[in-house]
Amino acid sequence: QLQFTESGGGLVQPGGSLRLSCAASGRTFSSYAMGWFRQAPGKERDVVARISWSGGSTYYADSVKGRFTISRDNAKNTVYLQMNSLKPEDTAVYYCNTVVAGTAHGPWGQGTQVTVSS
Repeated sequence: QLQFTESGGGLVQPGGSLRLSCAASGRTFSSYAMGWFRQAPGKERDVVARISWSGGSTYYADSVKGRFTISRDNAKNTVYLQMNSLKPEDTAVYYCNTVVAGTAHGPWGQGTQVTVSS
């Protein structure tokens, strides 16, 4: 079973950028679609972006479309989330996970905190 370690979060001003990384352990990473999810205080965890196993197909939530880019490197068992033009409402803990039938499917890592504030 894959396990995930997220990194790259931090404090950034509105309009700034961050690049999140998710390193997966296990030999089956390249077989799975992957997703980035986020959970803000007091809210449910929601999908932000998804990418197919090959990287050829992506999906973005409307709230991040045009600002965030998901990518993956199967040789490095890593999925990335490039976040540009960050807004205070992007503040959340960000997680990655495998995606099966459109939903997260696997154990959650510790996530990485993203705080957008001036």
